Parts: sequence; C-alpha cells; structure tokens
Amino acid sequence: MSITVVPRYEPAHSNPGVGKYIFSYQITMENLGQVPVRLMSRHWEITDSVNTKREITGEGVVGLQPRLDPGEEFTYSSWCPLHSPIGKMSGHYVFLNEYNNETLQVIIPEFLLVADFKLN
Repeated sequence: MSITVVPRYEPAHSNPGVGKYIFSYQITMENLGQVPVRLMSRHWEITDSVNTKREITGEGVVGLQPRLDPGEEFTYSSWCPLHSPIGKMSGHYVFLNEYNNETLQVIIPEFLLVADFKLN
C-alpha cells in the first residue's frame, strides 16, 4: 500500500482569536499488492503545539470501507481542528486481505499541519 497525504490550512473556517484552527487533508491510498483489500478501520494520533494530544479510532474513512483491487487508488478528504496553528498527525489503517482474510496494518506517515501565516 502507498499512502499520500496533502494537508491544508482552512482560514475561512478557523478563528485564531478563540484558538480554533481548522485543517483539511486529502489522502490517496493505492493498492500496490497482488490481491484485493478492504479498508476496515483507522487510528489517528493528533498533537498540536500546545501539547494537546488526541487519539481517534473508527471504522473505515468518511463513512466508507472502500475495496481496492491491485493497482487501484482511493482518495478522500477530511478535516481536523487544532487549538494551535501548528500540529501533526500520524496513525495507521487496517486493511483486510480479501484473498486470505488476514489483516494488514499500514502506517500513515506523520504529516505536519501548519497555518500559512506561520510559514512566513
């Protein structure tokens, strides 16, 4: 499996005056294996720069448990609120190998969430 993440700060939905920073992210997963797999669950670890840490676990993504044939991609978008303009996310997905019913844990590489105004 290949996991690609593109994060983005959402200033129109954020309110820095009250410590509300909204980030969106687009994830593309590609089945690089030889057998079909189904995304069963996700686990996220989210940390912001004021050291607020959260863990989120749930079934599938955005209400779906997509099936990917070999070579197939699935892309979805979601969002994350933080209490500071800088943070990070990482975690893993659990996929079911539909050939032998074994599960496979795939790491979601850590990515930074940084508000645009912090990059100057």
